[in-house]
Amino acid sequence: MEAKIEQFSRKWLSLLLNGVIGLAALAGVVTMQSIGQLGGMPVGVQGQKPLSAMSAASFKQDAQQEALRLKMLKTFPSFGFDNLIADWTFLKFLQYFGDDEARNVTGYNLSEDYFDIVTRRDPRWADIYLFLSTAVSFYQGNPETAVKLIERGTNALSRQNHPKAWIVWRTKGLDELLLLGDIPDSIRSHEMAAEWVENTPDGPKLAPIFRATAEYLRRDPDSVPVRFTAWSTVYYQTTDKLVRQRAKQALVKLGAVVRKDKDGKESFILPPRK
Repeated sequence: MEAKIEQFSRKWLSLLLNGVIGLAALAGVVTMQSIGQLGGMPVGVQGQKPLSAMSAASFKQDAQQEALRLKMLKTFPSFGFDNLIADWTFLKFLQYFGDDEARNVTGYNLSEDYFDIVTRRDPRWADIYLFLSTAVSFYQGNPETAVKLIERGTNALSRQNHPKAWIVWRTKGLDELLLLGDIPDSIRSHEMAAEWVENTPDGPKLAPIFRATAEYLRRDPDSVPVRFTAWSTVYYQTTDKLVRQRAKQALVKLGAVVRKDKDGKESFILPPRK
């Protein structure tokens, strides 16, 4: 379960780790995407065992009950145990996120509720923001909400008291670039990440990388290929119809051409930029 989350998070964290975007790598990713391989096996792959109607109904009922529990937890008095509530909620999220069979039926639409609670109760928990981005931005397809939740961390943390606080700015910058296409804010977030990582053990290695990323975006703010790759991953990863429609709209807005095979499965091609 945790390995699944960590693997996906690291995949996107590594996209800009070297400060520049490899065009050759992007071309390879687009080629893979065009044949339905991006983001793992597409939804509805051959050989996948169908769920019984009873199992599907059970998963939906469980999701409805969990939604009610989360709604109650948002208003539940903490009695001074905010950190404990945040820890418990995050553990519940890991169970929720790691249940692939259930998520194939109900989607990931409760992710933002989990992290709304976690970031309200313990906004200084720097390590959870990358999980937040993975779940809310990519799997749920809602980067706007993810960035708002991440900003609770940037507002609550400080580089003086939290050595890992730079992770929050870095995560915010990736969401702004990859899914929102907000280049000015992404530049600022990477610059803040560079400032905050400086004077930490990771500073000598990471500060130059983050500054190089910001400078690269200033020179070449066209992030269309990167956003195309990111939204393609969202599209192929989700089984939620609303999230998939959101991803498709974003891809078409970026200029992608929609193609359908004989079975009606859609793929997206990004024509060469003029």
